[in-house]
Amino acid sequence: MDLPVVPAPLLVTATGGAPFDPRAGLRVVLPAGPEPVPDEVRALARRLADDLAALAGLPVAVSTTDSTIGGTGDAGGTGGTVELRLVPPAELGLPAGTPLDAGPGTADPTGVRAAEAHRLDVRAGRATLSATTAAGLRHAATTLRQLVAAGPAVPACTIVDAPRYPWRGLALDVARHFVDVPTVEAVLDVMATLKLRVLHLHLTDDQGWRLDVPSRPQLTARSGHTAVDGDPAGFYTAADWDRLLAAAAARGVELVPEIDVPGHVNAAQHALPELNPTGEAAAVHTGIEVGFSQLHAALPATGGFLRDVLSDVAAMTPGGYVHIGGDEALTMQPGEYGEIVALAAAAVRNAGKTVVGWQEIAKVPLEPGTVVQWWDEREGAEHVAAAARAGALVLLSPATHAYLDLKYHPGFPLGLEWAGHVELRDAHGWEPADAVPGLPAERITGVEACLWTETVRTPDDVFLMLLPRLAAVAEVAWSAPDRRGWDGFTARVATLARGWDAAGLPWYRSPQVSWHDNA
Repeated sequence: MDLPVVPAPLLVTATGGAPFDPRAGLRVVLPAGPEPVPDEVRALARRLADDLAALAGLPVAVSTTDSTIGGTGDAGGTGGTVELRLVPPAELGLPAGTPLDAGPGTADPTGVRAAEAHRLDVRAGRATLSATTAAGLRHAATTLRQLVAAGPAVPACTIVDAPRYPWRGLALDVARHFVDVPTVEAVLDVMATLKLRVLHLHLTDDQGWRLDVPSRPQLTARSGHTAVDGDPAGFYTAADWDRLLAAAAARGVELVPEIDVPGHVNAAQHALPELNPTGEAAAVHTGIEVGFSQLHAALPATGGFLRDVLSDVAAMTPGGYVHIGGDEALTMQPGEYGEIVALAAAAVRNAGKTVVGWQEIAKVPLEPGTVVQWWDEREGAEHVAAAARAGALVLLSPATHAYLDLKYHPGFPLGLEWAGHVELRDAHGWEPADAVPGLPAERITGVEACLWTETVRTPDDVFLMLLPRLAAVAEVAWSAPDRRGWDGFTARVATLARGWDAAGLPWYRSPQVSWHDNA
């Protein structure tokens, strides 16, 4: 049974009987039991009720056994029930042998996959969403929304699902061109519909510095208003950052901030002259060249800059990770590079966070549990595989499949071509376990798409480059290989695109898909 759900679920079973039709009227019922319903589940129920009301064209209430607590109408429908249940893992009915590993030394150290597992049972008059946590209920609700949007009558079925990888992410470059808060919130909305759970923000680069940190206000005062080609720019205040954190949390997404060192630091050196051997401020850089800037280990200011800024960012961000960059420091000698990476990593660990870095950091000694992000397939595979065998985890972002800033085809008006072109099938048709020769599959923590913004200037540009390819990468990150066939995906993503139109989002009509006329 192939349902219009992206990413493809783990197990779908047709159960027969009449379909679930929300047009008969609905109410959403909170979990019953002796324990108070968590606020996160209440908020999820309200949002689901609003979404179903918009899809069905009828008011939908959120109810307990004895009261109504909100929704789009005072009474809601009475023809059907959407029930939320918090249950023990055994009640989900996951297939025997489903690996939901957790704990130190695994690719899922905090048990994300088990927390996100869920079940959806649909029959006439009732849809039951079951999970062990609010995160799992959120994913079950996402599946139900997709099915109602495609229907609206949903066939009687049971869906049992859990993600393949815990880290399913999008890296968004806000340094080359600034991406404002409302646009990031819209990106988070799309991520939630695809069950992505990490937004990695590339906050600093040669062209600009995008996060105001308490210890170095000069960074945004001097380098928060510069961008590629001298285009308009900006930065996130502490209040903006809190708003983004709240928006992400409401959608089940974790923010991972990146402060890119020891290369890609021209904006920092423009704002802080003490980071330059000459003691003079670097000139503003508005081009897209890479590899020309670096920090200097011998300068007294370097260590304090790394400790203070990374500690600030860690304190401002409740999630478990801080990304230290580490890529394309092309002018540095290995010894100095390793010294600065070690300083940055120590600052992150001392702040209680896990270190993430681009694949180049695999050339230096790393603490077990460090996350190494693979991106450049031209070199470095042996270092990444060796780091994984020594205890690192690996996050996969191979450019020829996951770099969504690359052009769809020659002549496309946006994007770069240094690694070729990425059409929809390129983003979908790859296997993470085969991405890095010699990499133990059990050390892969996940998959992350990347959108760099050298040529991306507007919100429309952002979504035109993301969609539909982000849906493809999300499926690679979530779905087992035997569930994500290309033909099935093209049918499912064509249905999903109706939602992008309804939200007013631009997207690329890949000729590889037979899109619906109204999509």
